[in-house]
Amino acid sequence: MRTDVDHIMALDISCNSADFNLHQRSLAANNLTLAHLARGAPLAQTLGCIVSGIEDQNPDILGAILLLADDGNRLHLGAAPSLQQDYLRATDGIATDAGVWTRQITTDARIGAEHIEASRFWHDFRDLALQHGLNPCSATPIRSATNCVLGVFIAYSQKPGRVGDQHRQSIVDVIALASIAIERNIDQARIKKAENTLRESETRIALAVEGSGTGIWDRNISTGEIHYSAGWKAILGYTDSELTNRIEESYTRVHPEDLAFVKAAMQAHFDQKSESYAVEHRVRCKDGHYKWISSRGKVISRDMEGKPLRMIGTTTDISAIRALSDSLQQSVDLITCLTNEIRGLVYQHRLLPNGDAFFSYVSDGIRDIYELTPEQVADNVSRIHERIHPDDFANYRASLETSAASLTPWHLEYRVILPRQGLRWRNGEAQPRRLQDGSTLWHGFVTDVTERKRIEIELQEFATMDFLTQLPNRRYFMARMEEELARIQSIADTCTAVLMCDLDHFKVINDSYGHATGDLVLKHFANILCDALRKNDTVGRVGGEEFAIILSGVGVAEANIFAKRVQKRITETPLVVDDKTILVTVSIGIAVMNVTDAGSDASLSRCDMALYRAKERGRNRIEIAGE
Repeated sequence: MRTDVDHIMALDISCNSADFNLHQRSLAANNLTLAHLARGAPLAQTLGCIVSGIEDQNPDILGAILLLADDGNRLHLGAAPSLQQDYLRATDGIATDAGVWTRQITTDARIGAEHIEASRFWHDFRDLALQHGLNPCSATPIRSATNCVLGVFIAYSQKPGRVGDQHRQSIVDVIALASIAIERNIDQARIKKAENTLRESETRIALAVEGSGTGIWDRNISTGEIHYSAGWKAILGYTDSELTNRIEESYTRVHPEDLAFVKAAMQAHFDQKSESYAVEHRVRCKDGHYKWISSRGKVISRDMEGKPLRMIGTTTDISAIRALSDSLQQSVDLITCLTNEIRGLVYQHRLLPNGDAFFSYVSDGIRDIYELTPEQVADNVSRIHERIHPDDFANYRASLETSAASLTPWHLEYRVILPRQGLRWRNGEAQPRRLQDGSTLWHGFVTDVTERKRIEIELQEFATMDFLTQLPNRRYFMARMEEELARIQSIADTCTAVLMCDLDHFKVINDSYGHATGDLVLKHFANILCDALRKNDTVGRVGGEEFAIILSGVGVAEANIFAKRVQKRITETPLVVDDKTILVTVSIGIAVMNVTDAGSDASLSRCDMALYRAKERGRNRIEIAGE
């Protein structure tokens, strides 16, 4: 009897020892997987570790992790360390019932392994495995934290039959680590894509700014590094490889008389005492001479304590402007003798210590600039103040007070309202100096810049309009997208639809009829869009034959009706050139702006994807994002 008891105890100890060893191996496998996750190991390596761990705990089975493709219709190999390569090549990219079971288990957490194993996919998959001498016996879905299907773990038994409950549970216990690894890999891919997009955007901006003759600098405040654009270096006569990126070295180029002022302005911005950094100072060029520059910048990132981390800014050569100012100061007496022959107002303005002010001299140009006579303003500056536009008067006075207090040059563009000429623009430039009695004396010049301001406004329009179609260009359209997104985010229960239109086979039209006819087709379609829009809608040409539309306050259904109307109109009103009828069709993608969109490009991207589907599915179609 004792012998039987001893035998039972020995078996019990042996079982406990085996369970303990299995538990230790499980912990070791999980710890190795966590180590891979912690150090950011490649996804294939992490998944391979998970599969090997499951196989170690369950000697009767082999495993494979297959990852669901983005379209939900195919599975690709994630890891299968113990399976032969010819089988893995045969299964990589295998179809999944056109996504039927993947959609089911995505939308219903109760549908799981048994539904996969009962699907047509599993029947075909199992036949393929049997052809390679393998016996797949279970499929366990791998889900994300939001219950989306990421992939599936396939267990292969050494003999026919299903995986037991104990084996299945050990798989489920470990499969959560696979979910973490896959989701992290997806997130990293999205981050990298976003970083690449941002880098491309920054490059485009840099090229645009450099093309305007302005240099860019980017300062890492923590490390003391500063990077200059090629345009910035060119201002000082350097090539792209001739300057270091140390901030200490950059300060050695600042004129000694300006260095303290430059550093103080920079520190004030670091301490958040100024909205931005803006100074004019002298800087030494490569050939040793000093040049006047205007430098502007802003801190774009700070740490939790408000300490500045990164700052970006621009530098512009203003030597010509400063030289003109110096020349004006040096030649003021001569100019005074000639002022009556100059178009504009030359004047001498004096501010007394008690606050009284008067013009000690004005040229005859005051008759045109302010429609006043020199006698009318000799001892009464209020006559001029009455002519200044009410919205600009406060800035006019404040700028003069600042110039007087700091003895810095006065420069201002402001509007006047005149009895005869009406609304006009004026540009004032003056150099102050302090007199012995404490008065401030300005020698200045006021000119009519109304025409220049008109040209600037026209140039601004040119910068935002497409010359061919006279529609807003992509730059303006994206600005309107941002405005519209801000609007729907601030107003509850409102919506906006975005449409992308692409003329089908436009290259064929260009090749067959010539680019001149292609331009007429673009203008014809632009007119059709304009005629179909409401006053509060926006249309823009965002690419060669691509047009985008913002339908404010409109949902998918109304947008779809609008799109059909556009297709019908372009079909019914073909373009006729030289007795030739040019038949054109258009593919349209539709998306709706969401209040949760991080930026306007989110809805435009969805719209573009819908347009892509329309082109892929035969053109002359309307596709809606998300359907």
